Amino acid sequence: MRICRQLNSLFAGLLKTKDFRTTASHISFPAIWKLWDQSLHRLPGHLSVVAQSNSIFTMPEMFGKKVELDLNIPHPRVRGMTILNRDAFKRNVVVPAIKVNKDITNKLVKSLKEVMIKRPGLKRVIEDPEDESRRFILLDPHKMSADGSLGQPEKEILKSFNVSPEIISYNMELTYDHFKAEEILQAVLPEGQEVTTAFSRVGHIAHLNLRDHQLPYKHLIGQVIIDKNNGITCAVNKINTIESAYRNFQMEVLAGDESNMTTKVKENYLSYEFDFSKVYWNPRLSTEHARIVNLLKPDDVLFDVFAGVGPFAIPAAKKNCIVFANDLNPESYKWLQHNCKLNKVDTKVQVFNMDGREFMKGPMKEELIKQLSLKERKSSLHIVMNLPAMAIDFLDVFQDLLDGEPSSTELPTVHCHCFSKHENPAQDVQQRAEACLGTSLEGLCSIELVRNVAPNKDMMCISFCLPAEVLYKPPSPLAGVDNTQQPESKRLRLTEDALDEKVNPVL
Repeated sequence: MRICRQLNSLFAGLLKTKDFRTTASHISFPAIWKLWDQSLHRLPGHLSVVAQSNSIFTMPEMFGKKVELDLNIPHPRVRGMTILNRDAFKRNVVVPAIKVNKDITNKLVKSLKEVMIKRPGLKRVIEDPEDESRRFILLDPHKMSADGSLGQPEKEILKSFNVSPEIISYNMELTYDHFKAEEILQAVLPEGQEVTTAFSRVGHIAHLNLRDHQLPYKHLIGQVIIDKNNGITCAVNKINTIESAYRNFQMEVLAGDESNMTTKVKENYLSYEFDFSKVYWNPRLSTEHARIVNLLKPDDVLFDVFAGVGPFAIPAAKKNCIVFANDLNPESYKWLQHNCKLNKVDTKVQVFNMDGREFMKGPMKEELIKQLSLKERKSSLHIVMNLPAMAIDFLDVFQDLLDGEPSSTELPTVHCHCFSKHENPAQDVQQRAEACLGTSLEGLCSIELVRNVAPNKDMMCISFCLPAEVLYKPPSPLAGVDNTQQPESKRLRLTEDALDEKVNPVL
């Protein structure tokens, strides 16, 4: 109780001190800044306070741990906010500073940059309103020593410039602009709930996948994402899984301009334009797009069964491959054509708007027959099937797709993408592919982890050379056999002369 009365008396005295309430007081500032904003609810068991001439010192070594100044926490009143009110984030804090002459400020800033305060949008050098020739350099509270002063290296720097190492307090206002997105959302959402500011950027659109506990704050979250990310003008949230045949998903606009969903992106130095609300695009697949394309060589032939807006087809065409690209979605087909022209590869890509099976049994089959019949073919054949939700079920199309016998030893290589929730996803994918193909792929395939889609859900890619016994229809066992056999009773009998000639041939 005696300690509490002493502290109450101390802080009451500070509140009455005129200099402490000014924007930049001349009170020496060893450690009181650490206590001012939050110490009343973090008091240690024992604290000593010593008064000296024009100075107030604390004894921070009495603390069990260093008290931190919450420069990264907005005002507590924003907790539970669902409609963004930027003014509610304003908060006054006291930070350490040193006062220096204007003419040496730039040199000192370079020397003291490691201990200066760093906050987004926060000035580190402030003019002295009472003296035009002086400046305040704001310091990072977390870089101060245990007694609230600068370290010895910084003191030596100040001494070389003939600057007093005296630390003074500086009262400043933090606003919404000074806080990071994650700090704002941590302050708004209920304590203990997961906060994420992650999103996929698709041109000017931020694509979020919010969890159930975040939905009451979805419009605020969308606006914060727009405010804190340059170039983002619209934030959307996916509200269902990709189950449609066209591979697009339903979305809701959380904040920003909902009238313009047509966006432009760059991936691996190529440009793509599309209406994000009507086609499928995932920027997290850029590495996989590049991986597959890097397997191709100039003059190779690529069949892109589920081409989307062209992330496999267009870079392959840029590599001088012959490309057959197909997509069922009319919007994807339209933007695929547009992007081929945009990237000047429209003469190298044949574009189709068909069901995947029809494409494989039609244009792809015709070109395979043509390519595999070439006697001196140097190019390789690749088939990409990037429809993870169901592409593996299309593998049965390859069974007996071609007639005759293999005329080439180098058959097409298939790259099939799929999802797996199995504890051993590679084994799961191989077994499912084998079931659709009707043959074993043991030792004949490679399986890559593309990315982790969700907890216990992986996107995989299985690559294999099509086995000849799968691709080619086996000849009928009766093919080429004359089945017009005469009954036994009607068979010709050999005459005795003929029989004698057969046994004793004339030499």
